[in-house]
Amino acid sequence: MSRLLSEEEYGRRPIGAFKQWVNGIRDPYLNNVEIREKIQPQESEEVLRKRQEEAVAVIRQVHDVANNSQYTLFRKFYKAAALVCCLTLTILLLITVAYLPPVGNAGNPAHNEVAAKYIEDGMQDTGAVNIVTGMILDYRAFDTFGESNVLFIATCTVLILMRNDKKKGKGSAEEEEKRDSFYEPKNDKILQTVAMVLVPFIILFGIYVILNGHLSPGGGFSGGAVIGAGLILYLNAFGFEKTERFFTAKTYKWISFSALSFYCIAKSYSFYTGAHHLESGIPLGTPGNILSSGLILPLNICVGLVVACTMYAFFALFRKGGF
Repeated sequence: MSRLLSEEEYGRRPIGAFKQWVNGIRDPYLNNVEIREKIQPQESEEVLRKRQEEAVAVIRQVHDVANNSQYTLFRKFYKAAALVCCLTLTILLLITVAYLPPVGNAGNPAHNEVAAKYIEDGMQDTGAVNIVTGMILDYRAFDTFGESNVLFIATCTVLILMRNDKKKGKGSAEEEEKRDSFYEPKNDKILQTVAMVLVPFIILFGIYVILNGHLSPGGGFSGGAVIGAGLILYLNAFGFEKTERFFTAKTYKWISFSALSFYCIAKSYSFYTGAHHLESGIPLGTPGNILSSGLILPLNICVGLVVACTMYAFFALFRKGGF
């Protein structure tokens, strides 16, 4: 029968020492390793000068493009390979064009049942007078949702690459104020007066384009671009300090998140009911009325908000590195 070992005796054995080391109870190397102060080697001036000359010689040899045989050979190969690739691509494109069907032929791939379905049954299926909007936000709404996500991801990527982190190198209050004032526009009375008059009309026109996207040419993408242009004009005229009173980074995040989430939830419900041949319960309304076309109107609003916020976010990040 084995006897019970004490904790100290158990720790002297290899398995006990290993378990104590794994559990962080005891470090076997603590106070058992000799620590010596690192002594910097003393080199003479002649050795340092020789080493510097060797480094300069290596740099000159590497950057000597005219006399570097490997670089010259690579440049010749690069030009020849580029020429071969361009000629091959040109020949392939010419051969492909030669096999294209004649223009206007009724048997062309463009003249198929898909386009006829959009044109003939678009208003009945979607309730939208604008066939293009009905196609984008109903028949191909999944693709449009992907495009909206691409805009949001692009803004996140630009934010990661160009954000000016204020926590790094933070100086005094005067330095911070001076740095922020560098990005503010000068007090241009002409620009501010013109912007004060035009910005409300620009934003109202963008809202009109979004709300009438299912009735006339326009929609979320074009209307959002108009609103984004109005916000950028206001920013150039009055600066970040006044613009951030109603539009900050938090505003952008919540608007984009809410719009994309509503888009995803609404179309997921629509796709689910359509795939199972169920009634969605969303009325299409009367074609031609402002409150019609089912989900197209709220989806247009969501897309317009995402596009407007993305345009303003891009400009703010490229201008200042943040909101």
